[in-house]
Amino acid sequence: MSSDIAIKVENVSKCYQIYDHPRDRLKQFILPRLRRGLGVQSKQYFNEFWALKDVSLEIRKGETVGIIGRNGSGKSTLLQIICGTLNPTGGNIQANGRIAALLELGSGFNPEFTGRENVYMNAAVLGVSNDEINARFEEIRAFADIGHFLDQPVKNYSSGMVVRLAFAVQAMIDPDILVVDEALAVGDEKFQRKCFARLEELKANGTSILFVSHSAASIIELCDRALLLDHGSRLMYREPEAAVRAYQKMLYAPADEYSRLIAEYRATDEDGETGRVRDASRADTAALAPSNATFDAGLVPETTTVYPIQGAEIQSISIRDSADEVVNILQSNDVYQFEVKGRFLKQFAGVFFGLHIRNVSGAAITGQRHPEEGVYLEGIQAGTDFTIRFSFRMNLSPGAYFVGSGVWSVEEPNCAHRILDAIMFRVAHVERPMSFGYVNLMCDEPSVKLVEK
Repeated sequence: MSSDIAIKVENVSKCYQIYDHPRDRLKQFILPRLRRGLGVQSKQYFNEFWALKDVSLEIRKGETVGIIGRNGSGKSTLLQIICGTLNPTGGNIQANGRIAALLELGSGFNPEFTGRENVYMNAAVLGVSNDEINARFEEIRAFADIGHFLDQPVKNYSSGMVVRLAFAVQAMIDPDILVVDEALAVGDEKFQRKCFARLEELKANGTSILFVSHSAASIIELCDRALLLDHGSRLMYREPEAAVRAYQKMLYAPADEYSRLIAEYRATDEDGETGRVRDASRADTAALAPSNATFDAGLVPETTTVYPIQGAEIQSISIRDSADEVVNILQSNDVYQFEVKGRFLKQFAGVFFGLHIRNVSGAAITGQRHPEEGVYLEGIQAGTDFTIRFSFRMNLSPGAYFVGSGVWSVEEPNCAHRILDAIMFRVAHVERPMSFGYVNLMCDEPSVKLVEK
């Protein structure tokens, strides 16, 4: 295995034997041996369930890889095999370096031991010496921030406290490879932010990170590549934007479309070496347009994804200025109307609309829903045309952005229609910007008071 590869997974499969009745397990243990001894053809008393089927991938050192897929797609099984807590039925796993894992809630903790005792026990399992853990103990204590509970039995902890301590141990010992399985979803917002900040720090220091998350934003923001699994098989190992987009499209697809998408993804699967290619060149070209322009015909996204039409069809999305002209070069602080037009093809109840704005990396910067959460439009008749306008004051920082919209219902199918990255726009360059990031929230110029002493 190459020295720059942290984890290499080769044709890994995992099969479970599922028994309809407890007695069938005993039959399987005894009767096939007797049949073979008598020269009679053996019979199988269990059903096979393949949690993974010939999954292969490589993760480079310092790379962050996300794993996404529906429940039961094999995500957790793959992580357990990589960590060595589960043996594969077939295939091979190679890893370079020390692996730290945060899998099921509380896994690896003895509930009768105190938090302090579990810290040292976990560290010993990871091959960390007492001297090393002594040197890092105060950092672990501070990161977990569970106060006097550190010296109480873990069985008295809340789920959030267990995650705090588990993550503190695994992430503060500087592992070569860190594996996380959705555990961070248990913590509160402040702790989640602290965890993600630590993940970014580990990544910067060369740690390879492999994690499962149902948060599309986390996958896109943190990961270099993403693996999409379905029913135990690899469908796609690509840049995270493409994998997340494919996954979301699968979630809302009807049965016949779902089968077609699976075949399409398998046929086009590649190993993700392309990296992040999403419209960067177009964004750079757009930045050269004159600041007084209002429309640039070159601002056309190459990542438009149209979901199946299931009772409604979005026919156009556009941005209009105060003069009702279609524009795609926007000025800071001006108000614009994002207009969505379409038609309902069937009768619906409980309808609502949504529109989102994403940045070049694919993270949702902002969005709107109408009506508000918990309120819906009722009694929509087939053949009804709709036009909805979302109003935005353009407080985004200069740069390129992407707009998508959708129509949803509380009825099946929930997603009547949706288009991702339907159009693209640019917020014009400001000569002397005073803010940075994605959003300009500044109200007034900062005031400075200097006192000489």
